[in-house]
Amino acid sequence: MQAKKPSESYTMMNEIVLPNDTNTLNNLMGGRLLHWMDIVAAIAAQKHSNNIVVTASVDGVSFKEAIRLGDVVTLEAYVTRSFNTSMEVYIEVWGQNIPRGEKYKCNDAYYTFVALDSRHKPVAVPPVEPETDVQKQKYEGALRRRQVRLVMAGKLKPDDAIELKAYFNEG
Repeated sequence: MQAKKPSESYTMMNEIVLPNDTNTLNNLMGGRLLHWMDIVAAIAAQKHSNNIVVTASVDGVSFKEAIRLGDVVTLEAYVTRSFNTSMEVYIEVWGQNIPRGEKYKCNDAYYTFVALDSRHKPVAVPPVEPETDVQKQKYEGALRRRQVRLVMAGKLKPDDAIELKAYFNEG
């Protein structure tokens, strides 16, 4: 299976924060943002795998900056690394107040997706071939992040998390 570059899975999505998207403080509701993040990440994973995908996990989403009513939200996503049938997708979220000319980073996160065939069974996905230094850094860290996810889910014993142990034993 031929490797794919992150640029082949790159996906960007824009939304405007409307009153129905906000809480009582006129800020975008976190659940609505998570929904949009899931959509943009799923599209990136589908582009990479050429298959239907399902969300397997969401890593440590933190909300760094509130997004206000009327602001535009830009979500960018791409596949950082693939593992047999799963893919890690990195998402960055930006808010923009167009009248004031302000653009600000709101958050970022890693989502994991599993590719499925027509019978809804996991199917192999192409490897990732990172292009930029940032993509290479994310690619290298993906194995450690995967091991953390597997340990936290009880699917991997901490002693078997070789890459993770090596990371903490460096230096």
